[in-house]
Amino acid sequence: MLRDAWLVATKDLQIEWRSRVTFGQVVPFAGLVLVLFGFALDANRPVLLQATSGLFWVTIMFVSTLAVQRSTSIETTDGARRALLLAGIEPPAVFVGKSIAVAVQLLVVEIVLLIGVVVLYSADIEAWGLVFATCLIATVGIAAAGTLLGALVAGVRARETVLPILLLPVLAPVLIGATRAFDDALGSVAVDGWSWLGLLAGFGVINVVLGALAYGVLLEET
Repeated sequence: MLRDAWLVATKDLQIEWRSRVTFGQVVPFAGLVLVLFGFALDANRPVLLQATSGLFWVTIMFVSTLAVQRSTSIETTDGARRALLLAGIEPPAVFVGKSIAVAVQLLVVEIVLLIGVVVLYSADIEAWGLVFATCLIATVGIAAAGTLLGALVAGVRARETVLPILLLPVLAPVLIGATRAFDDALGSVAVDGWSWLGLLAGFGVINVVLGALAYGVLLEET
């Protein structure tokens, strides 16, 4: 299954690399959101620094909807989904592969945004290990939940608007846990950030398992 999952992930990432959607549209959008937040709060610098963690992850939430929509579009274009199934690739492998592709794109955006908050917000990151662990674990959960819900709405006519309505509330635990962990890493709030990684890990495990079990049913229904 891992080999098939890697093939699916490679296919999606190659399509993204050729289309340049992530670098040409998603990354600039994320940067623009970060800049606008900075303009809105720049007059009150202490508030901006305290809000940096939340602003970072709210931006990632918005970006995740774009990445998942793009992934779903690739899957439903020109019978790509049916071709994968006819090739004998099991639905769990398709789910894992597409989740990996979404996660890689989100991690690229997160690296760019981390540079942005350091440069634009003058954020002082005190615990880089916690930052990297939070990004990795949170991204797994976001990608898994997004891929699962993307398959759920794939057959809906207005999926571009339905997906954010479904996905953003589901990602609330990630927003809370990742923000608290970043608060600790940035030293903006006295909190044990490492303890919040348990919430993020639990969310990720639940969505990966649920997605692997339910993805095949969703493919058949849509």
